[in-house]
Amino acid sequence: MTQDLDELERRRAQLRDAHLVQQSERPESSARGVHHVAVLCSDVEQTILFYQDLLEFPLTDLFENRDYKGSTHFFFDIGNGNALAFFDFPGLDLGPYAEVLGGWDHLAISVPPDRWKHLKAKLDTAGVRYEI
Repeated sequence: MTQDLDELERRRAQLRDAHLVQQSERPESSARGVHHVAVLCSDVEQTILFYQDLLEFPLTDLFENRDYKGSTHFFFDIGNGNALAFFDFPGLDLGPYAEVLGGWDHLAISVPPDRWKHLKAKLDTAGVRYEI
């Protein structure tokens, strides 16, 4: 196992050496940001209450998902023209969330330190568990 890990680290080092450009020499990205990231939710209203009321990400749009009749597609403003979007799929019985290999891992959203203190206090008051 250790030998395999050593080989993986050697491969990562090769990839860094071949492709990672130092920040001072790195060209500007052609992207402007993330238009939106879309994830699943099990309860539209609960999701709105969490992201808009607790985290203060304004709801910007809500409409029927064009790909699945009865599904709702909705968006929150996460700053700088970027959005966090959700779908629900009523009637599909997707079951509870499970961490699986190849599935959703995390999304890190940056907020200024003073804003984080404010939001953290709201999460604490609401009894929401989180990791920092």
